[in-house]
Amino acid sequence: MSVRAGCGLSTLADPVRGARVAAEAARAQLGPHPADLVFAFCSGAHLEDPAATLAALNEVLAPGTLAGCGAAGVVGDGREIEEGTAISIWAGNLGDARAEAFHAAVETQDDGLRIDGFPVLEGASALILLPDPYSFPTEQVLAELPGVGPGVPVLGGLASASGPEGAVLLCDEQVHTSGAVGVRLDGLEILPCVSQGATPIGPELTVTAGEGNIIAELAGRPALTRLREAVEALDEEETAMLTGGLLLGLVIDAAQTEYVQGDFLVRGLLGADPDRGAIAVGAPVEPGSIVRLHARDARSADAELRRALELRRTALGGAAPAGVVLFTCNGRGRGMFGTPDHDAAAIAELLAGTPTAGFFAGGEIGPVGGQPFLHSFTATAALFT
Repeated sequence: MSVRAGCGLSTLADPVRGARVAAEAARAQLGPHPADLVFAFCSGAHLEDPAATLAALNEVLAPGTLAGCGAAGVVGDGREIEEGTAISIWAGNLGDARAEAFHAAVETQDDGLRIDGFPVLEGASALILLPDPYSFPTEQVLAELPGVGPGVPVLGGLASASGPEGAVLLCDEQVHTSGAVGVRLDGLEILPCVSQGATPIGPELTVTAGEGNIIAELAGRPALTRLREAVEALDEEETAMLTGGLLLGLVIDAAQTEYVQGDFLVRGLLGADPDRGAIAVGAPVEPGSIVRLHARDARSADAELRRALELRRTALGGAAPAGVVLFTCNGRGRGMFGTPDHDAAAIAELLAGTPTAGFFAGGEIGPVGGQPFLHSFTATAALFT
């Protein structure tokens, strides 16, 4: 049996009533089929007593597996609720596929950190990860995953709102206040979509000297000098785009010969050393790597999201996916685009009303070049095929 999905959204001020209304809407769209997997994202009053919200969800949906988190804003039913109280529910019947929720906790040891509860990735078809940004070393964990689960798509987002007792992380019938929650999926194809919120500008440059996250030379010259020259050579329109901040895109897949928007891991510039002419970026870079300037731009972010969604629909033979779970940056929304509901409306338009739920994350997790990374300003989505 194929995957079926439903979603529900409520902005009722009463969190328990709101949870029930959203859950009932998702339940109705599943028809007679049980909810094998539920994602729940909640904001506002739901964070005051998340256990009550969770109990209402479990009563209505009786899910086989549930995961979710607190959010600064939620996405659902073609809308983006960026403030106030809201809850967005995604419920799916997975047919013969399987889903298993987990809670991962961090323990400090003499020789470093130990992660307890993280699932084995071998044989998994995908992993959805929802970490607390303050108590879980997300980037450190993501860096290790290709070695233990090569080829497994990892998607998700950092929880972006807390409750009185700490983080709000939902896992089956439990509320956790630290660590990370998520879902291991088996026997189900997930199509990742990572849409950058920045556009490449200026020339491609080769790193000719550097170590770690320090770039000493670009194209055989001091990196800072070469970067200044690249900025000075930009046209008027490109220069105006830099008011949103200067970023650097790093090519991850060295086997490619041409690079377009979406092929880069976009990171901020952390600093510069004028005496050495070196720059520091937010990711390790090796000599021989290709980099390019990037800038945040609402117009190109809109075009990139639409291009990415159209490519995924083409990959599905023109059909819409069964469901979408969206992790969009809390720096997007009305603040970036100037109008409400941008990402949600684009998905509703291009994916023919596919049941969609998600939240505004404090960082988005998705693959670039087959490796999982933590991003910012992206709209990252898990498409259930």
